[in-house]
Amino acid sequence: MAETNLKHKAAHGLLWGGISNGIQQLLGVVFGIFLARILNKTDYGMVGVLAIFTGIAAIIINSGFSVALTNKKEADHKDYNAVFWFTVFVGVGLYVILFFCAPLIARFYQQPVLTDLSRFLFLGFLFAGLGTASSTIMFKQLMVKQQAIIGIISLLVSLSAGLTLALNGYAYWSIAVQMVLQVMLTSILTIVIAPWKPTFPIDFSPLKSMLPFSIKLFFTHIFLTININVFSVIFGKFYSVEQVGIYNQGQKWAWMGNQFIAGMINAVTQPLLVHVNEDQGRQVNVLRKLIRFSAFLSFPLMLGLAFVGREFILITIGEKWLSSVPFLQLFCIWGAFGFLSTLYTNLIFTHGKSTIYMYGAIVIGCLQLLVVWCMYPFGIFPMVIAYLAMNFVGLLIWQFVVHKLVRLRFWDVLKDIVPYFGITLGCFAVAWFFTQNIVNVYMLMGAKIAISGILYILILKGTRSVIFKESMEFLLTRKKQ
Repeated sequence: MAETNLKHKAAHGLLWGGISNGIQQLLGVVFGIFLARILNKTDYGMVGVLAIFTGIAAIIINSGFSVALTNKKEADHKDYNAVFWFTVFVGVGLYVILFFCAPLIARFYQQPVLTDLSRFLFLGFLFAGLGTASSTIMFKQLMVKQQAIIGIISLLVSLSAGLTLALNGYAYWSIAVQMVLQVMLTSILTIVIAPWKPTFPIDFSPLKSMLPFSIKLFFTHIFLTININVFSVIFGKFYSVEQVGIYNQGQKWAWMGNQFIAGMINAVTQPLLVHVNEDQGRQVNVLRKLIRFSAFLSFPLMLGLAFVGREFILITIGEKWLSSVPFLQLFCIWGAFGFLSTLYTNLIFTHGKSTIYMYGAIVIGCLQLLVVWCMYPFGIFPMVIAYLAMNFVGLLIWQFVVHKLVRLRFWDVLKDIVPYFGITLGCFAVAWFFTQNIVNVYMLMGAKIAISGILYILILKGTRSVIFKESMEFLLTRKKQ
């Protein structure tokens, strides 16, 4: 009975996680197409060079306490209240500091307009901290449907505002407004809907028990954020903001596709793994099921986006962005396998091994920074290839850690993912063969998607794939309800 209930919760969470992320990514694609056609590379570059600061600020506000709260099975009101007030005060303090640092940021990039732009963009820090505790309790209770509604409403309203400003000539300000408004709406709606509300008096003492775990995640995520955004800093300092825009545009579309997969996984993985943490065999079974399900979706979606990358860019945002296609394809290739990193690190969190996670992340990050330094003289594209190659080295490191924790063998993981990878590549090969003489870009993209998609479904159905069968059965059951 417990197993059936857990399976139902997981399926329900994955369904709503998929709906939420699917709609959000669809909205992002539609509005992103309009914005990319209205705005230019410089507009995207202006906001892109500030990504490292917004990323670090988000980590400082969270400080790893949301993960600590999720792991804490007996978390009470005092725990959530302490985290709420801590993140609020940190958000306010951080904004004040960065407000006065804005002229230094503008001077570093030699772009005076960044002073006012960064001061406005950093307003998001004031709102982000408000929703941390509330979103954590919703996440822990698998309130995926409610989180989906919040995410969709916030994104739709903010994107509409951004597009309106872009149409009226506000250039990069339209992107900044969209970003700040989305954070603000998400936090406010989360507080309103969550089954918990902050109270007085303020007591920070519950943070002490969470601090040893959280502080390691804090420093690790700071390091990773710097590492992830290193290209924006390098490009913004040593290259033109247009090149930052090209890179960010390619990365953005791949990231949107990857977020659909990662969002579904993250919606349920840690709560599920925490629930079965005391039974290693059961936890491994849950993990492997999640690996197979993720591979079933990730390979055709992410590798498929790379397969139609050129046609996708031409049709959606136009020929002026064709130079972003190679970056899109590179990040899609990594994104196809990125779900493994997400699942592995979630497992490590559920075992409370923040020290191991910290050391592993630092090793992987240092390897990436090393290859960036070594490959920098050879140009941007080779540097990005080498950087992403280190992500695959990182997967092997996380696999080694997970094997030590739950005895999950690398061979078992390969058995779970290789069939979906092989079927995906085979479908694309057939689609390429039958479409190579099509000239019209719309017909070419449509034919590639139709042929490979139909083949993928037919092969999975013909081979009696369990994941495919269970997914279809669940969807049909929900439809009847």
